[in-house]
Amino acid sequence: MSKKCLIVAIAASLLLCVPQVTVAQDAKTVISNAAKAMGAENLKTIQYSGTGFNSALGQSPNPNAAWPTFPIKTYSREIDLDAVISRVTLVRTQGPTIRGGGGQPIIGEQTQNQNITTNSGWNTQLDFWITPYGFLKGAAANNATVASRNMNGKRYNVVSFTMQNKYKVNGYLNDQNMVEKVETSLENPVLGDMPVEVTYAEYKDFSGLKFPTRMTQKQGGHPFTDLTITEVKPNATLTAPAAAQGGRGGAGAPPAPGQAPAIQTTQLAEGVHSVSGTHQSVIIDFKDHVVVVEGPGNEDRSKIVIGEVKKLYPNKPMRYLINTHHHFDHSGGIRTFAAEGATIITHQMNKPYYENNAKNPWALAPDSLATSKKPLKIETMTDKKVMTDGTRTIELHLIKGNPHNDGLIMVYLPKEKILIQADAFNPPAANATPPPAGTPPNPFTVNLIENIDRLKLDVDKVVGIHGPVSTKDALWKAGGK
Repeated sequence: MSKKCLIVAIAASLLLCVPQVTVAQDAKTVISNAAKAMGAENLKTIQYSGTGFNSALGQSPNPNAAWPTFPIKTYSREIDLDAVISRVTLVRTQGPTIRGGGGQPIIGEQTQNQNITTNSGWNTQLDFWITPYGFLKGAAANNATVASRNMNGKRYNVVSFTMQNKYKVNGYLNDQNMVEKVETSLENPVLGDMPVEVTYAEYKDFSGLKFPTRMTQKQGGHPFTDLTITEVKPNATLTAPAAAQGGRGGAGAPPAPGQAPAIQTTQLAEGVHSVSGTHQSVIIDFKDHVVVVEGPGNEDRSKIVIGEVKKLYPNKPMRYLINTHHHFDHSGGIRTFAAEGATIITHQMNKPYYENNAKNPWALAPDSLATSKKPLKIETMTDKKVMTDGTRTIELHLIKGNPHNDGLIMVYLPKEKILIQADAFNPPAANATPPPAGTPPNPFTVNLIENIDRLKLDVDKVVGIHGPVSTKDALWKAGGK
């Protein structure tokens, strides 16, 4: 063989070994192929139902535990794809153990509703766009892009688009052109840019529509919902949803940014004021500084409390914020106090959690701490901590053995006989419907009374972070004593 022929033969053999490179499909083609494969080309509405479980967002018994879960007895959803409207109605019950928050214990059955319209905030509206069919609609209307990606030994077309010029949504389409996973992010006052991921599996044919019969969602890395779908009706006639309401996570979820409530400041004793709204914070005056108990909700709520501090004590620094526990509705505002220079006092189990959260991305809604670049100063306690200026004393005690939270702290003012506590006893409103006859006392409340007895605290007023200011007698009655 001549030298020239040998070179040609080698070149030909090398070409046989090179994998063929397919021309990348454009996003419109990928979306169109998926809609066709899923039978969704002429899909206008969907009704589906099933069972499963959901979780209480940010309400775990400790920062290292999963969020508490609740069995879903019935689940139904209606979606109008053209109108961008959705309604969810579910009935859930108490899980096998009472641990953590989220409105536990649930007595009997509890109904939860979620309504989505175009006026809903992103924290609610994203539940429309991360459905397989909402995703395809959003991708088709928002200049989507597509990239090929190998993951866990499988090849996906990853279609991406941006909603509201801010929120990136990625959808993973498998080799059958089914939407297998959708991911995005949601701003959260505790976690920063919180990842949201939903996986769709076990697609089945329902009157020509390919629909996933298993839906699992994670938020912030924790399981959030797990649904098994048993009935699907494409293009069914829907009932019109009510005005948008609710949000994500049910009881325990912090109020959305920009929804700071009207507040009322009340003097509880000399130098002690409560700031009420959806929650209560307590402002305590010391000789040369101010201490605040609880920074709940979000930054908007905390700014109101900080404004009240400055109004009441304009010449004193706000040196400390006492955080009763890590649940989102009780810790969503602590970073705002830190940005004002306050040191956060909390149980030692929470320190790594808050410090790790500070390292998360905070690009979607940069709060004042992220913007200021100030450090998050944390001081911890275990069973007890005493703060005094020689005239006023406050005691911080761990509520030992409380199933609501492993690091739950109560604050006691011995001179004023005031006890400040969160979630162990939520005094009912004056017009609240009493529980059914025979309902056992809330175990959180029973445990609180046990701790008050153990510590021999002389209590007169009981300030709940939720609910009105109450009395020891009311607490004892609620605890069955």
